[in-house]
Amino acid sequence: MARRRGDLVPAGRKRTVPTFAEALDRVIAIHWAGWTDGGRAGEARGGKKWRGSLRDYAMWRLEEMPVNRIGTADVMAVLGPIRVEKRETARRVRQRISAVMRRAVARGYREDNPAGDAIGAALPKIGVRTRHQPALPYPEVRGAMERVRASRAYPTTVLAFEFLVFTACRSGEVRGARWNEMDLGAREWRIPAERMKTNREHRVPLSTGALAVLREAQSVADGSDLVFPSARGRALSDATISKMVRELGIGAVPHGFRSSFRDWAAECSDAPREVCELALAHVNSDRVEAACRRTDLFERRRELVEEWPAFPGAHTPV
Repeated sequence: MARRRGDLVPAGRKRTVPTFAEALDRVIAIHWAGWTDGGRAGEARGGKKWRGSLRDYAMWRLEEMPVNRIGTADVMAVLGPIRVEKRETARRVRQRISAVMRRAVARGYREDNPAGDAIGAALPKIGVRTRHQPALPYPEVRGAMERVRASRAYPTTVLAFEFLVFTACRSGEVRGARWNEMDLGAREWRIPAERMKTNREHRVPLSTGALAVLREAQSVADGSDLVFPSARGRALSDATISKMVRELGIGAVPHGFRSSFRDWAAECSDAPREVCELALAHVNSDRVEAACRRTDLFERRRELVEEWPAFPGAHTPV
Protein backbone atom coordinates (compact mmCIF):
# COMPACT_ATOMS: atom_id res chain seq x y z
CA MET A 1 0.00 0.00 0.00
CA ALA A 2 1.43 3.38 -1.00
CA ARG A 3 2.50 5.63 1.83
CA ARG A 4 0.72 9.01 2.02
CA ARG A 5 2.78 12.14 1.87
CA GLY A 6 3.59 13.47 5.33
CA ASP A 7 3.19 10.13 7.17
CA LEU A 8 5.98 8.77 9.28
CA VAL A 9 8.25 6.45 7.34
CA PRO A 10 8.81 2.83 8.47
CA ALA A 11 11.44 2.17 11.12
CA GLY A 12 14.95 1.99 9.73
CA ARG A 13 14.35 4.47 6.93
CA LYS A 14 15.11 8.18 6.97
CA ARG A 15 12.26 10.33 8.20
CA THR A 16 11.21 13.11 5.84
CA VAL A 17 9.61 16.28 7.21
CA PRO A 18 6.67 17.25 4.99
CA THR A 19 6.18 20.70 3.58
CA PHE A 20 3.20 22.77 4.66
CA ALA A 21 1.42 21.92 1.39
CA GLU A 22 1.97 18.18 1.95
CA ALA A 23 0.83 18.39 5.57
CA LEU A 24 -2.26 20.31 4.46
CA ASP A 25 -3.16 17.50 2.05
CA ARG A 26 -3.10 15.03 4.94
CA VAL A 27 -5.15 17.24 7.28
CA ILE A 28 -7.82 17.70 4.61
CA ALA A 29 -7.89 13.95 4.02
CA ILE A 30 -8.43 13.37 7.75
CA HIS A 31 -11.28 15.88 7.94
CA TRP A 32 -12.81 14.80 4.63
CA ALA A 33 -15.40 12.34 5.96
CA GLY A 34 -16.49 14.72 8.68
CA TRP A 35 -17.37 17.57 6.38
CA THR A 36 -21.01 17.94 5.38
CA ASP A 37 -22.08 15.30 2.85
CA GLY A 38 -18.78 13.40 3.03
CA GLY A 39 -16.97 11.99 -0.03
CA ARG A 40 -16.44 14.24 -3.00
CA ALA A 41 -19.12 16.64 -1.83
CA GLY A 42 -17.26 16.93 1.46
CA GLU A 43 -14.06 17.75 -0.40
CA ALA A 44 -15.89 20.32 -2.48
CA ARG A 45 -17.56 21.99 0.49
CA GLY A 46 -14.86 21.71 3.14
CA GLY A 47 -11.58 21.07 1.38
CA LYS A 48 -12.19 23.68 -1.29
CA LYS A 49 -12.72 26.36 1.36
CA TRP A 50 -9.53 25.39 3.16
CA ARG A 51 -7.46 25.26 0.00
CA GLY A 52 -8.94 28.48 -1.34
CA SER A 53 -8.31 30.59 1.75
CA LEU A 54 -4.79 29.24 2.29
CA ARG A 55 -3.94 29.56 -1.42
CA ASP A 56 -5.03 33.19 -1.44
CA TYR A 57 -3.46 34.28 1.83
CA ALA A 58 -0.86 31.83 3.13
CA MET A 59 0.78 29.69 0.46
CA TRP A 60 2.91 32.54 -0.85
CA ARG A 61 4.87 32.20 2.40
CA LEU A 62 4.28 28.69 3.73
CA GLU A 63 3.69 26.33 0.79
CA GLU A 64 7.21 24.90 0.31
CA MET A 65 8.40 25.36 3.92
CA PRO A 66 8.95 22.17 5.94
CA VAL A 67 6.52 22.23 8.85
CA ASN A 68 9.37 22.17 11.39
CA ARG A 69 10.81 25.40 9.95
CA ILE A 70 7.65 27.53 10.18
CA GLY A 71 7.79 30.04 12.99
CA THR A 72 5.51 32.61 14.58
CA ALA A 73 7.07 35.31 12.38
CA ASP A 74 5.95 33.42 9.27
CA VAL A 75 2.36 33.16 10.53
CA MET A 76 2.37 36.84 11.47
CA ALA A 77 3.59 37.68 7.97
CA VAL A 78 0.56 35.85 6.58
CA LEU A 79 -2.00 37.39 8.92
CA GLY A 80 -0.60 40.92 9.10
CA PRO A 81 -1.92 42.19 5.74
CA ILE A 82 -5.48 40.90 6.30
CA ARG A 83 -6.15 41.01 10.03
CA VAL A 84 -7.56 44.57 10.05
CA GLU A 85 -9.67 44.72 6.89
CA LYS A 86 -10.57 41.01 6.73
CA ARG A 87 -10.89 39.96 10.35
CA GLU A 88 -13.06 36.90 9.74
CA THR A 89 -10.84 35.69 6.89
CA ALA A 90 -7.75 36.15 9.08
CA ARG A 91 -9.40 34.18 11.88
CA ARG A 92 -10.17 31.26 9.56
CA VAL A 93 -6.72 31.28 7.96
CA ARG A 94 -5.12 31.20 11.40
CA GLN A 95 -7.38 28.31 12.48
CA ARG A 96 -6.48 26.30 9.39
CA ILE A 97 -2.75 26.92 9.74
CA SER A 98 -3.09 25.96 13.40
CA ALA A 99 -4.78 22.66 12.46
CA VAL A 100 -1.87 21.77 10.19
CA MET A 101 0.64 22.72 12.87
CA ARG A 102 -1.17 20.73 15.58
CA ARG A 103 -0.88 17.62 13.47
CA ALA A 104 2.80 18.36 12.92
CA VAL A 105 3.22 18.44 16.70
CA ALA A 106 1.26 15.20 17.09
CA ARG A 107 3.43 13.50 14.47
CA GLY A 108 6.61 14.58 16.24
CA TYR A 109 7.86 17.00 13.57
CA ARG A 110 7.92 19.93 15.99
CA GLU A 111 7.16 20.75 19.63
CA ASP A 112 5.04 23.88 19.37
CA ASN A 113 2.21 25.42 17.35
CA PRO A 114 3.32 28.76 15.85
CA ALA A 115 -0.32 29.67 15.10
CA GLY A 116 -1.49 28.93 18.64
CA ASP A 117 -1.46 30.91 21.86
CA ALA A 118 1.92 32.49 21.17
CA ILE A 119 0.69 34.39 18.14
CA GLY A 120 -2.49 35.35 19.97
CA ALA A 121 -0.34 37.16 22.52
CA ALA A 122 1.92 38.67 19.86
CA LEU A 123 -0.86 40.22 17.77
CA PRO A 124 -2.31 43.42 19.27
CA LYS A 125 -6.01 43.36 19.92
CA ILE A 126 -8.28 45.19 17.51
CA GLY A 127 -11.50 46.56 18.92
CA VAL A 128 -14.60 45.40 17.09
CA ARG A 129 -17.53 47.79 17.01
CA THR A 130 -20.84 46.06 17.42
CA ARG A 131 -23.16 46.85 14.52
CA HIS A 132 -26.82 46.65 15.33
CA GLN A 133 -29.38 45.77 12.70
CA PRO A 134 -31.39 48.87 11.68
CA ALA A 135 -34.72 48.72 13.52
CA LEU A 136 -37.79 50.91 13.92
CA PRO A 137 -39.00 52.31 17.23
CA TYR A 138 -41.90 50.05 18.13
CA PRO A 139 -44.58 52.78 17.78
CA GLU A 140 -43.68 52.94 14.06
CA VAL A 141 -44.08 49.25 13.34
CA ARG A 142 -47.78 49.37 12.59
CA GLY A 143 -47.26 52.18 10.06
CA ALA A 144 -44.57 50.12 8.34
CA MET A 145 -46.92 47.15 8.08
CA GLU A 146 -49.64 49.32 6.58
CA ARG A 147 -47.17 50.65 4.02
CA VAL A 148 -46.18 47.13 3.03
CA ARG A 149 -49.81 46.04 2.80
CA ALA A 150 -50.61 48.99 0.49
CA SER A 151 -47.65 48.25 -1.78
CA ARG A 152 -47.65 46.34 -5.07
CA ALA A 153 -45.20 43.75 -3.79
CA TYR A 154 -45.79 40.09 -4.59
CA PRO A 155 -48.59 38.82 -2.27
CA THR A 156 -46.63 36.08 -0.52
CA THR A 157 -43.74 38.48 0.09
CA VAL A 158 -46.15 40.83 1.86
CA LEU A 159 -47.63 37.98 3.86
CA ALA A 160 -44.20 36.63 4.82
CA PHE A 161 -43.20 40.07 6.08
CA GLU A 162 -46.37 40.40 8.16
CA PHE A 163 -45.91 36.91 9.60
CA LEU A 164 -42.30 37.74 10.45
CA VAL A 165 -43.41 40.81 12.40
CA PHE A 166 -46.28 39.09 14.20
CA THR A 167 -44.17 36.11 15.30
CA ALA A 168 -40.88 37.99 15.89
CA CYS A 169 -39.12 35.11 14.12
CA ARG A 170 -36.04 35.23 11.92
CA SER A 171 -36.41 35.73 8.19
CA GLY A 172 -35.04 32.30 7.31
CA GLU A 173 -37.45 30.58 9.67
CA VAL A 174 -40.40 32.37 8.06
CA ARG A 175 -39.26 31.96 4.46
CA GLY A 176 -38.81 28.23 5.00
CA ALA A 177 -42.09 27.73 6.87
CA ARG A 178 -44.14 24.73 5.73
CA TRP A 179 -47.77 23.88 6.21
CA ASN A 180 -46.97 20.60 7.96
CA GLU A 181 -45.36 22.66 10.74
CA MET A 182 -48.58 24.59 11.39
CA ASP A 183 -51.41 23.57 13.72
CA LEU A 184 -54.04 26.24 13.20
CA GLY A 185 -56.45 24.58 15.61
CA ALA A 186 -53.91 24.66 18.44
CA ARG A 187 -52.63 28.07 17.24
CA GLU A 188 -49.09 26.74 17.17
CA TRP A 189 -46.13 26.61 14.79
CA ARG A 190 -43.40 24.05 15.42
CA ILE A 191 -40.13 24.93 13.72
CA PRO A 192 -37.90 21.82 13.44
CA ALA A 193 -34.45 21.92 14.97
CA GLU A 194 -32.62 21.81 11.63
CA ARG A 195 -34.12 25.15 10.64
CA MET A 196 -33.33 26.88 13.93
CA LYS A 197 -30.18 28.83 14.69
CA THR A 198 -30.08 27.11 18.09
CA ASN A 199 -30.49 23.61 16.56
CA ARG A 200 -33.48 23.05 18.87
CA GLU A 201 -37.13 22.69 17.97
CA HIS A 202 -38.98 25.91 18.70
CA ARG A 203 -42.71 26.27 19.35
CA VAL A 204 -44.19 29.58 18.25
CA PRO A 205 -47.61 30.68 19.57
CA LEU A 206 -49.76 32.05 16.76
CA SER A 207 -51.48 35.32 17.59
CA THR A 208 -54.73 36.47 16.02
CA GLY A 209 -52.76 38.51 13.49
CA ALA A 210 -50.46 35.61 12.61
CA LEU A 211 -53.46 33.30 12.12
CA ALA A 212 -55.09 35.84 9.81
CA VAL A 213 -51.92 35.91 7.71
CA LEU A 214 -51.92 32.11 7.46
CA ARG A 215 -55.57 32.02 6.44
CA GLU A 216 -54.83 34.50 3.67
CA ALA A 217 -51.78 32.48 2.65
CA GLN A 218 -54.04 29.43 2.33
CA SER A 219 -56.20 31.32 -0.16
CA VAL A 220 -53.21 31.90 -2.48
CA ALA A 221 -51.44 28.57 -1.85
CA ASP A 222 -49.79 27.03 -4.92
CA GLY A 223 -50.10 23.40 -3.89
CA SER A 224 -46.59 23.12 -2.50
CA ASP A 225 -45.92 22.67 1.20
CA LEU A 226 -44.32 26.13 1.44
CA VAL A 227 -46.42 28.66 3.31
CA PHE A 228 -44.89 31.62 1.48
CA PRO A 229 -43.69 30.38 -1.93
CA SER A 230 -42.15 32.69 -4.50
CA ALA A 231 -43.69 33.24 -7.93
CA ARG A 232 -41.61 30.28 -9.13
CA GLY A 233 -42.90 27.98 -6.41
CA ARG A 234 -39.66 28.03 -4.44
CA ALA A 235 -38.80 29.43 -1.04
CA LEU A 236 -38.43 33.21 -1.05
CA SER A 237 -34.80 34.25 -1.34
CA ASP A 238 -32.92 35.91 1.50
CA ALA A 239 -32.97 39.25 -0.33
CA THR A 240 -36.64 39.33 -1.34
CA ILE A 241 -38.17 40.73 1.86
CA SER A 242 -35.17 43.00 2.47
CA LYS A 243 -35.48 44.46 -1.03
CA MET A 244 -39.19 45.16 -0.58
CA VAL A 245 -38.65 46.92 2.74
CA ARG A 246 -35.77 48.96 1.34
CA GLU A 247 -37.67 50.04 -1.76
CA LEU A 248 -40.59 51.20 0.39
CA GLY A 249 -38.27 53.49 2.33
CA ILE A 250 -38.78 51.73 5.65
CA GLY A 251 -35.78 52.51 7.84
CA ALA A 252 -35.21 48.97 9.06
CA VAL A 253 -34.20 45.51 7.91
CA PRO A 254 -36.41 42.45 8.46
CA HIS A 255 -34.27 41.23 11.37
CA GLY A 256 -34.66 44.64 13.01
CA PHE A 257 -38.32 43.97 13.74
CA ARG A 258 -37.20 41.43 16.33
CA SER A 259 -35.46 44.30 18.09
CA SER A 260 -38.61 46.41 17.85
CA PHE A 261 -40.55 43.57 19.47
CA ARG A 262 -37.95 43.14 22.22
CA ASP A 263 -37.91 46.86 23.03
CA TRP A 264 -41.70 46.92 23.22
CA ALA A 265 -41.78 43.82 25.43
CA ALA A 266 -39.25 45.35 27.82
CA GLU A 267 -40.88 48.79 28.03
CA CYS A 268 -44.59 48.11 27.67
CA SER A 269 -45.36 44.59 28.87
CA ASP A 270 -45.25 42.96 32.28
CA ALA A 271 -43.62 39.81 30.90
CA PRO A 272 -40.51 38.60 32.74
CA ARG A 273 -37.22 38.82 30.87
CA GLU A 274 -37.10 35.05 30.40
CA VAL A 275 -40.46 35.06 28.61
CA CYS A 276 -39.30 37.85 26.29
CA GLU A 277 -36.06 36.03 25.48
CA LEU A 278 -37.83 32.73 24.81
CA ALA A 279 -40.23 34.54 22.48
CA LEU A 280 -37.16 35.31 20.35
CA ALA A 281 -35.81 31.74 20.72
CA HIS A 282 -32.74 33.03 22.53
CA VAL A 283 -30.77 30.40 24.42
CA ASN A 284 -30.37 30.94 28.15
CA SER A 285 -26.68 31.69 28.77
CA ASP A 286 -26.98 30.45 32.37
CA ARG A 287 -26.40 26.69 31.93
CA VAL A 288 -27.56 25.82 35.45
CA GLU A 289 -30.77 27.79 35.09
CA ALA A 290 -31.39 26.39 31.60
CA ALA A 291 -30.84 22.82 32.83
CA CYS A 292 -33.33 23.29 35.66
CA ARG A 293 -36.06 24.79 33.50
CA ARG A 294 -38.53 22.20 32.27
CA THR A 295 -40.91 24.47 30.36
CA ASP A 296 -40.73 26.77 27.36
CA LEU A 297 -43.29 29.10 28.98
CA PHE A 298 -45.46 28.67 25.93
CA GLU A 299 -48.70 30.03 27.37
CA ARG A 300 -46.93 33.06 28.82
CA ARG A 301 -45.45 33.71 25.39
CA ARG A 302 -48.88 33.32 23.82
CA GLU A 303 -50.19 36.14 26.00
CA LEU A 304 -47.20 38.29 25.06
CA VAL A 305 -47.49 37.95 21.28
CA GLU A 306 -51.23 38.59 21.45
CA GLU A 307 -50.49 41.94 23.09
CA TRP A 308 -47.77 42.91 20.57
CA PRO A 309 -49.22 46.10 19.02
CA ALA A 310 -47.99 45.57 15.49
CA PHE A 311 -51.76 45.45 15.10
CA PRO A 312 -53.12 43.80 11.95
CA GLY A 313 -54.02 47.07 10.28
CA ALA A 314 -55.36 45.35 7.16
CA HIS A 315 -56.48 42.20 8.95
CA THR A 316 -59.72 41.57 10.76
CA PRO A 317 -59.41 39.27 13.79
CA VAL A 318 -60.77 35.82 12.98
